[in-house]
Amino acid sequence: MKTALSIAGTDPTGGAGIQADLKTMTLNGVFAMSVVTALVAQNTTGVTGIMEVSPEFLKKQIDAVFEDIRPDAVKIGMVSSFGLVEIIADRLKAYEAEHIVLDPVMVSTSGSRLIKEDAVEALEKWLMPLAEVVTPNILEAEILSGMTIRNEKEMEEAAKKISGTYGCAVLCKGGHNINDANDLLYADGSGTWILGERIINPNTHGTGCTLSSAIASNLAKGQGMEESVRNAKRYISGALAAMLDLGAGRGPMDHAYYIHGLTGREL
Repeated sequence: MKTALSIAGTDPTGGAGIQADLKTMTLNGVFAMSVVTALVAQNTTGVTGIMEVSPEFLKKQIDAVFEDIRPDAVKIGMVSSFGLVEIIADRLKAYEAEHIVLDPVMVSTSGSRLIKEDAVEALEKWLMPLAEVVTPNILEAEILSGMTIRNEKEMEEAAKKISGTYGCAVLCKGGHNINDANDLLYADGSGTWILGERIINPNTHGTGCTLSSAIASNLAKGQGMEESVRNAKRYISGALAAMLDLGAGRGPMDHAYYIHGLTGREL
């Protein structure tokens, strides 16, 4: 069995963060492992607290994984401070990690800021150049490119700039009144629109975590970049279309939708 590692923060309600990553990786056919960057007190309505692990303990976690069960792919999610970014970059380079998928989490679905200012600079300096693909939403792509994005043409320009600056593929996710289903994959000097099914569902908690984890899972299994992205989008469309409705805010998706569809929601 292929393996994948999530390096991210937690979500005690299970819709985002490491909990969503582990569900996604498992249901996409790889053995899922995790390294916790922070304990996050959050639910579908927002974030009320963040307690980071120390850089020293983060290093111990990463070493524990790589020295025993080497991951075939690594997904990086929420990393909120400079010191943690530095440790992740150092250890991934030391172990020559492959298939790194970076979801540059900066703001939660509910609007809560999840990263300190100095961590953004560290992420750009150390983690972006290590990534095989980064998966920013529109707001994150604006920060990484230094551009304003108001339409599809500007999405293409921003993705091209990010890819050229950091030497990685870029999946610029639609939304924010530009489009809410179609994403732009910019890789190897050209852009490809990955069309998605438009699903009217207000419960989108953890969509970014889920998509990036599904891409990492597919890369771990040996799929190419475009194939990995297309299959990940199909998976997330199914999870959204299941119309799970939990929580008082933007609820989570049904990560196990195809199991439930076969065996009944009572599971």
